[in-house]
Parts: sequence; C-alpha cells; structure tokens
Amino acid sequence: LYPFWQNDTRTPKVDDGSSPEIKISVPFVYFGVPYRSIYVNNNGVISFNALVSQFTPEAFPLADGRAFVAPFWADVHNGIRGDVYYRESTEPTLLRRASKDIRRHFKDMGSFSAAWVFIVTWEEVTFYGGSSTTPVNTFQAVLISDGVSSFAIFNYHEISWTTGTASGGDPLTGLGGVVAQAGFNGGNLTNYFGLPGSRTPDIVNIEETTNVNVPGRWAFKVDGREI
Repeated sequence: LYPFWQNDTRTPKVDDGSSPEIKISVPFVYFGVPYRSIYVNNNGVISFNALVSQFTPEAFPLADGRAFVAPFWADVHNGIRGDVYYRESTEPTLLRRASKDIRRHFKDMGSFSAAWVFIVTWEEVTFYGGSSTTPVNTFQAVLISDGVSSFAIFNYHEISWTTGTASGGDPLTGLGGVVAQAGFNGGNLTNYFGLPGSRTPDIVNIEETTNVNVPGRWAFKVDGREI
C-alpha cells in the first residue's frame, strides 16, 4: 500500500456515504474525458460526475452515465468498522514512487514523471449487516497523472468478504449473494473493463492475483478509449 495516515481526510462513517465533491488541481483524463473533480464513495468507488451511493454492484457497462473507478464495489459499512481515507498529493517522495511504479509496470512509459496522485484507502472496513467482529477488507486505489497520461493502481492488502447482507450476503461471513465488482465504467455503453473474478466468488482471492507480477496489485492506463 501507499502510505496513508491520520491526517488524511476521512469520509463520513455512514452507510452508503460519500465525500463532498473534491476539486482536483490537475485534470484526470478518464476514457478521453478530462475531469476536474472527484467523489470518494464508501462503497468502494471513486466517481467523477456524481456521487455513487448504490450498494449492490451491477455488471459493467452501466447505462446511466456514471463514470467511475471501482477498486472494490460492494456494500461497505464504515459506520460499523473501519475508515475510508483520501488525499490529493504533489509531495515529491510520493511522486517519485508513483513515477517509478508506472515506469516499471508500463514498459513504454520509461520517461513518465508523475505530477499528481490521489490516494484512497479503505482500511479494515466491514460490510453492511456485519458487526465489529465480522471479516474486514483493506484495499487502496491510487490515481496518478502527469496532466496527460492517467493511471489507476489497485492495491489489495486483505480481502475477506464480498457482499453485504442487503445484497444477499451471509451476515457472519460476508460471502454469497451479488458479489463485489472491480474495474472501470466510462459513463457510456462502450468504455468499460471488469477485473477477472468480478461478480463471482473468486473476487475474494483478488489479493493473490495481478497483471503486473506483484500479487495483490493491478495497474491500468485509463486515459484512452480502452483500458
């Protein structure tokens, strides 16, 4: 995980809650569209043009115009347990780390130099219908940009549940029902991508899978027409 700490901003500890609209200092180009604001949503989603309170994930593409990045779209309830942290940063140490990661994971981006990062961390969050003793998930999304090229890194530290009880999940395990989706929805019917295992029980093992030879990490270039 990228570092996160107590002086990050936290989303409200309410069911299906979201941050206020966050104006960002660098446009983030997502499926060809530059966005200048972000919402951090408790239910495992970072959205661009509207907040997302929906707790049961649907298959991508969605027909309703919402553009969002979903490291783990499921029914989080941080009011029961856990926190959702976020921050925008141009801190040089973080930018160097992000630049190094992008150059390592994308061989054609050998001169990439990050100008901006936005880090969202879901730490030890449990599911709607759970309790202080039910399983928890810790995962993170890191958005990275140089003002032109945009990337999303998903880091999965611990994934133990997939489903809230309102989506058919078991109240003790958080498994079953309509399970979590990870991926990208472009806000239209043509630009979208789902990570392998999305909306299947296999998504609980995503901390062991990767597309960049680092178990638990998935990295994507997201500025073009295709991921």
